[in-house]
Amino acid sequence: MDPPAEGEEVVRADLMDRSTHARLLDGIDGIIHLGGLSVEDDWAPILRVNIDATYDFFVTAAKAGIRRIVFASSNHVVGFYRRDVRLTPEDPPRPDTRYGLSKAFGELLGQYVFDQYGVGVLSVRIGSCFEKPTNARFLSTWVSRRDLAQLFAIGLETPTLHHEIVWGVSGNERGWWDNSRAHELGYRPQDNAESYAATFDHDATREANPLSRALQGGGFVGTEYRGDPARVLGERARQT
Repeated sequence: MDPPAEGEEVVRADLMDRSTHARLLDGIDGIIHLGGLSVEDDWAPILRVNIDATYDFFVTAAKAGIRRIVFASSNHVVGFYRRDVRLTPEDPPRPDTRYGLSKAFGELLGQYVFDQYGVGVLSVRIGSCFEKPTNARFLSTWVSRRDLAQLFAIGLETPTLHHEIVWGVSGNERGWWDNSRAHELGYRPQDNAESYAATFDHDATREANPLSRALQGGGFVGTEYRGDPARVLGERARQT
């Protein structure tokens, strides 16, 4: 972590330690919530960190008078959709992992704290946030750091916000997701994964598992799948 800049303060705390929440929230107007497990894990740690601790923190924040939360959700909330289906935030979740399931819970939690406490929440379904795209899937899911920062700023600064779900993705030509709501909120992506399309071997970077290659969740999908791949791969793409 870089040293804090002028006006910044770093406070180390354990998200699961409720006794630290009040101290973290003192004098705060808004939260960008990036805490939690960001990969697949057993159910017990996912439940403890991504569900229980996140619930405690959000509700404590709401009761403390925090008026805005930006929640780092994930594309893995919808990872079981085929790649030829163009999704909107209104499409039902189809989480591909326990991790994705926990992020779907976080989005519902965002709706809850808005309805119950009036806290404006922006849930950002982050695609693949890296310095640059390095595989074929990232040409659809990549988000640059500056584009993601722009979305976070929108979540904090939009004057009137209920609970909204947007896609954390740059302006990629091969994108799978309809991000019109983010554009309505003022999002203007500066980057496009296509700029990097010639920098790597597309075939060599595709997933080996046919299910992972066909579904939006990529490698997360095939890790523990025990169903019938033909059923999923045989789904008809929805007309858009």
